Amino acid sequence: MGIIQRPIVSEKALDLQSKGVYSFLVEKDVNKIQIKKAVEDFYGVNVQDVRLANYLGKAKTKFSKGSYVKGRKSSFKKAFVKVAEGEVIDIYEA
Repeated sequence: MGIIQRPIVSEKALDLQSKGVYSFLVEKDVNKIQIKKAVEDFYGVNVQDVRLANYLGKAKTKFSKGSYVKGRKSSFKKAFVKVAEGEVIDIYEA
C-alpha cells in the first residue's frame, strides 16, 4: 500500500464509517485521483468522493534532566473516502 499508509481507527472515524465514509492516512504528495484508484484497486469498492485534509505538525516542549527539550511532531495528510451506497470496507481484514 504505497499511497495509503494505514486506515484511521478512532471514535470519530468509526462514526463516519456508519455513513459510508472511511478515513485513511496517506502520503503527503498524492492527489484525489491517485487515492481513489488505490482504494478501488486494493479494497474492490466503487469510490464516489474523496476529501483531503492536511495537518501541520505541532511544536512540543518537555522538561528533561534539568533542561527543556524542544521538538516537533510530524505533519500528515488524511483522506476521507466515500464509497458507493451499500458497499463496505472491512479495514480489520486487509
